[in-house]
Amino acid sequence: MSSSSNSWLRNQRKSSLSDLAEEVGLKNYESLKKVDLETALDEFLTENAARLSSKSELAGYYNSRSKALGSPVKKDSAAGAAAAVKEDADKVVKTVRRRATKAAEEVASEVDAARSAVQTPGRSLSQVAARIPLPATPADVANAVDRSTLAMRKRASSIYRESGITEVTHATRDSLSTVNAIILLVGAFELVYIRPEVLANRFAFTIPAVGLLGTPDYPVYLPDMFLLLTSSFWSPALTWVFTSFVLPAFFGYFFNLSATSPATGAPRTRARAAANPDYTVDPLTFSVAKALVSFLVYGQGVTFGGLLSDTSIERLASAVYGGYKGILTGTAITGLASFYDAVLRK
Repeated sequence: MSSSSNSWLRNQRKSSLSDLAEEVGLKNYESLKKVDLETALDEFLTENAARLSSKSELAGYYNSRSKALGSPVKKDSAAGAAAAVKEDADKVVKTVRRRATKAAEEVASEVDAARSAVQTPGRSLSQVAARIPLPATPADVANAVDRSTLAMRKRASSIYRESGITEVTHATRDSLSTVNAIILLVGAFELVYIRPEVLANRFAFTIPAVGLLGTPDYPVYLPDMFLLLTSSFWSPALTWVFTSFVLPAFFGYFFNLSATSPATGAPRTRARAAANPDYTVDPLTFSVAKALVSFLVYGQGVTFGGLLSDTSIERLASAVYGGYKGILTGTAITGLASFYDAVLRK
């Protein structure tokens, strides 16, 4: 297998390679490992290039193989670059000639002025001195410098205020300085690693090489939105939502310590406390419940009586950063933030 095709195939997940093998008609691929499946696919696609090269989903594979034959786009770009360089060189020569002529004229003028000054040195010096605006005293110089510095400082402060950087910074800090924001950020971090597994990338198009810049062809991959119509996406996606948000939120709502805990110095009845809880879902209970559920599902393989799919659990456990231990680390962070927030509120 060539290095170019090996690179394209190696970038694909095994699930994507299996889908590709089924689509092109490769036989007996189910028991192959990923490396062996790449080799089998490379040989099969090479032998059936005449029949399969027109398929859009294989464009990345055949484009990478055809790079070794050379790119007419690169040749045309190189010719255009040579013509542009020649045109720029002609412009530079004309500019140098024009500036040389102008400099010669200025030198001639300066020579004439020097001759006049030599003939009448006293009058020439007095005329030059009269044209130079000198301050009356050193104090005037210091005051002028201070005024310039103050004006520059005021202008810089005005530009900073008008830019709105301070307001945006404070608004961003206020938005991120909450327990809910930290929980959402931890969930988003998990989602970044889970997305390629449940919504795999597919070859979309190739950005052509630019010879002038020396850049090669760049294949662009985008999420395969057709997977939204298959259980391959929905089964693991719903499993992650259930274990990371739905079930922990359920426990956090019904085991809400903030709903019955009165504020310091302001005792209140249980009915009033329940009517105005600090959080609808207790973040500390949410974090503890998520840690327990994640350990049972991803660490011990619990499926809640077959409600969850073993395959989906395995895919999520291998996709998330650090496996279920990475999820437990995230719950430890959110739990610590929730505890600290509760201390500050009391």
